[in-house]
Amino acid sequence: MEYIYRHVEKLVYESEKTFKAVLLTGARQTGKSTLFAELFKDKPSLTFDDDFLVDQANENPNTFLSLNEPPIIMDEIQYVPQLFRYIKMGCDKRKSYGLYLLTGSQPFKLMELASDSLAGRVAIIEMHPLSLREIMNDRFDRPFIPTMEYVQDRKVSANKPGNIWDIIHRGGYPEIQNPDLNWQTFYASYVKTYLERDVRTLSAVQNLDTFRRFMISCAARTGNCVNYTNIADELSISADTARNWMSILEASGIVYLLEPFTNSALNRAIKTPKLYFRDTGLASYLTRWTTADTLANGAMSGNMFETFVVSEILKSYSNAGIDYRYCVTYYRGKDKGKDSEIDLIIEQDGKLYPVEIKKKEKPVAADTSAFTILDKVKEKERGTGAVICMCSAPGALRDNLNAIPVWYI
Repeated sequence: MEYIYRHVEKLVYESEKTFKAVLLTGARQTGKSTLFAELFKDKPSLTFDDDFLVDQANENPNTFLSLNEPPIIMDEIQYVPQLFRYIKMGCDKRKSYGLYLLTGSQPFKLMELASDSLAGRVAIIEMHPLSLREIMNDRFDRPFIPTMEYVQDRKVSANKPGNIWDIIHRGGYPEIQNPDLNWQTFYASYVKTYLERDVRTLSAVQNLDTFRRFMISCAARTGNCVNYTNIADELSISADTARNWMSILEASGIVYLLEPFTNSALNRAIKTPKLYFRDTGLASYLTRWTTADTLANGAMSGNMFETFVVSEILKSYSNAGIDYRYCVTYYRGKDKGKDSEIDLIIEQDGKLYPVEIKKKEKPVAADTSAFTILDKVKEKERGTGAVICMCSAPGALRDNLNAIPVWYI
């Protein structure tokens, strides 16, 4: 299969020239090793999937690094966390950049290790499954924002996929883009490897079968507010165990917990995060939607569409080197005695851009009635809002409100 251009390449190139180490993190099978191998063909590489190398690095890390001098690519660095201290020493005694190119599939753990040991020496870059832009070979690289200026710029290269549900169902892992690869077989293998390697490494989970059912339970709740008690009751585990296991899914890049927008003016806002799977193909597999057609017409289609849209927006920010955790939130609360919800709020330059996500082809302005709640936030201006949907082309629903096709993200 041919190499697929990744939007994060620009960040990697820049970081390799300005930092002594580059750490590329993300869930399994997102293409981290492939990207480094493609961009830096002249640099030797090794992988800590090899138990012999892990033993060598653990037993005598100083000697190990002496035998594997930089510049060098090291895959699956999470298996030898104690090596970070020696990598720091290797960075400090050399003046050149791009010494250590590291990958790992436990993002949160690695970010913590790198921040503690390699502060000021390492660029940490997050890599996701393929975005729709990457699948469509679209080089447009601006982060999504629902303004008319963005829509006009995006229009130049945006192409409508033949069937967006084929992409939502198949998922964004690079390997699964091979049409000859069996969907069921790929995800069955992915889940098995994830449970046996990442879950056991991150936490002493004794019963992997129960953890597998926990993953399924979470996948069935993608796009919903997290309710640990509800999940715990369903699986006959404690709420604390459910919280701990959710942190494992988050730490390994399987799910994302979208935080609520908070402001003193919105004192009736719900403070619970929303759960989203990072990849809709994996979520579809876990919830047993075996074809794109059954998913598109099934009970989870709305939640899966929302999950896809949120994931695509987060990728557009991450691939541009912007930490979306500080600028993308959601709102749910009481407004004039009624429940109100804004699927996404994008904050930029003192403005709050509200976004509604609908699986419909013909959205109406009434779909966005909750947007006015943001007018209570006096220190921020409400920016252009949008409904991201299945409409055939972008258009204005009224002043300051756009309808935007999903493939314009």
